[in-house]
Amino acid sequence: MAYSFSTDDGADFAVQTMLGGVAFGLGDVGEILQTVEQIPAGDDTAWSAAFRALAQRVETIADTARRDGCLRSGRDAYLRAAVYYAAAQDGELSGTDDDAIRRTFRDHRRCWDSFADLNEPTLERVAIPYDGSTMPGYFLPVDGTRRPTVVVVNGSDGALTWVWSLAQAAHDYGFNALLFDGPGQQSMLFERQIPFRPDWEAVITPVIDFLLDRAEVDPHQLVLYGGSQAGFWVPRALAFEHRFAAAVADPGVVDVSASWMAHLPKELIDLLDTGDAADFNAAMTQGLQDPGFQAMWNFRARPYGTFNPYDVFTKMRQYNLTGVAGQITTPLMISDPEGEQFWPGQSRKLAELVSGPSHLVAFTADEGADRHCEPLARTLLHQRMFDWLATVLPARN
Repeated sequence: MAYSFSTDDGADFAVQTMLGGVAFGLGDVGEILQTVEQIPAGDDTAWSAAFRALAQRVETIADTARRDGCLRSGRDAYLRAAVYYAAAQDGELSGTDDDAIRRTFRDHRRCWDSFADLNEPTLERVAIPYDGSTMPGYFLPVDGTRRPTVVVVNGSDGALTWVWSLAQAAHDYGFNALLFDGPGQQSMLFERQIPFRPDWEAVITPVIDFLLDRAEVDPHQLVLYGGSQAGFWVPRALAFEHRFAAAVADPGVVDVSASWMAHLPKELIDLLDTGDAADFNAAMTQGLQDPGFQAMWNFRARPYGTFNPYDVFTKMRQYNLTGVAGQITTPLMISDPEGEQFWPGQSRKLAELVSGPSHLVAFTADEGADRHCEPLARTLLHQRMFDWLATVLPARN
């Protein structure tokens, strides 16, 4: 990508992701860039403070508009404020203050819920039965008639605002959409302390069962979409759950741990392989003295339910499709962005492993569509996804 908004790669990618959502009301270009200009590169505290101030200002605009009866303006401003609170929380996730993270999450979800209530059609708040409790979700219908439905699975750290663009595109193409928080995601992590799990068939099967009880859902035209790390969870579920008519992995992820293991020296990998937790943790503790590495570790380890290095890596190595991908028979579109920075080459590998039809779709720098999850080309992703679905879904009943 020729454009750069920060010398810090993580911040630059976050800005690209936010700008890619502007077409869907997920922020405003001037608000985002003016805020980023104030933030020193790599300063997570300053990032969080700047985006919190912006979120508070925009939420005030939303409150005023709603009070004055300008509901469309209020809706749009609440959505932008939710995006900015989510950005503020990203800066906090590199720290250890769980109370601050939880407060900012609640600010984000308060604005999201206000947006959901004002949207037309309203996003219905739903509770999906799961593991003796429920998962919170939002159902976006088209018009109340029976329609194809897209189940949208978020990534490892994305707020609901990130997947809203996919839900909005689904609605525009005539599909219902279901968004939800799964284990380790958003409210399930911050409010309930429920961590990730690798076996997402245990998550997705209850979701299908829930949807099939709804009159608006065509049971023969269910679609499963997964973005970022859900590029693992979606195909994992498909290996065991065969009621989807089609699915999309954006991108494909065969081995979640690969992006972490690539940075470990052979000596540490050997300690993992031999189960030497004490020496592995001792070596990792030395590395965690580096503030940048510590910040990254806090951000990435939290959803696994522990910060113990050996335990995190041991859990993460369970997130591997190699032994089950051959069971996937559902037609699967797999995005393959040039310059994929987290799981390079894994989209193609997944396409080779599945036994059902796969459709590998390149996204290139020449199109402005490179990097993980095509941050500046979401409309192109949606166009290719729904055009492909038109070729593989059965005729509507």
